[in-house]
Amino acid sequence: MNPIRNAIAALGTDLGPDILGQCRALFDAEQVALAAVVPVSQADIAYGPDIRHRLDLYAPQGDAPAPILVFVHGGGFLKGDKGSADAWPNANVGRMAAQAGFLGVVINYRLAPDHGWPAGAEDVAAVVAWLKDNAAEHGGDPDRIVLMGTSAGAVHVAGYLKLAGADAVRAAVLLSGLYGYTPLDQRDTLYYGDPALYPERMPLEAVASTDLPLLIACAEFDPPRFQAEFLSLLQDRLARHGAMPRAFIQSGHNHYSMAMHLGTADRRLADEICAFVRETTA
Repeated sequence: MNPIRNAIAALGTDLGPDILGQCRALFDAEQVALAAVVPVSQADIAYGPDIRHRLDLYAPQGDAPAPILVFVHGGGFLKGDKGSADAWPNANVGRMAAQAGFLGVVINYRLAPDHGWPAGAEDVAAVVAWLKDNAAEHGGDPDRIVLMGTSAGAVHVAGYLKLAGADAVRAAVLLSGLYGYTPLDQRDTLYYGDPALYPERMPLEAVASTDLPLLIACAEFDPPRFQAEFLSLLQDRLARHGAMPRAFIQSGHNHYSMAMHLGTADRRLADEICAFVRETTA
């Protein structure tokens, strides 16, 4: 049996700092090695006025202009970071993108409770606007942008579709997100505000109705609420569009390891994401 899979299975579906730390330890050696091979090309570029409005670029090896994969980290709306040379989580997704021949973009965004709804979606929109103006200078094709987020990051990508529509991007990848099919968690009111406002603020309608190509994924050991959201979105898309979107259940992984393992020898989800990016930006 795979020791990493066994370790993740033993952690169950719980969330918390201890689980997060144990997941990071499982991938640390591989990700440190990847960081040595694929360093950041340009770090801490300002895409807006706030101190959190920063992005890192991971340039592709290959012909320019390349498709662009933008990654929006998770953190329950309250925390999270794009990573750095010394801190690989989330930066690993940019490195995976660069290895695949894309311009990898990993962003920070404003956090709750200081910045509530729709700050996350606004920040994704600001990144897209910055890329439209500047990506060509860094080897990216501004007409071939794919957005990708995990957990709260997936909510912000979905929120971007609600805020700005789909005209400026080619596709979206949503990992383990909460779109509005399950009741609001009390903690999430720090971002969404008054629970009475949740029905109008959640991104459910946008992500269910959009014609933008979607890749929706969840993990075998995601908490039940995240799995319910995944299944509900698939069912809703089937009812509305007559077909499910592209979807993937990542066996042997949990809520944290979904993004953390990208760039390692476990290529199943990475291959699915990279194939999706290539197909939607061809």
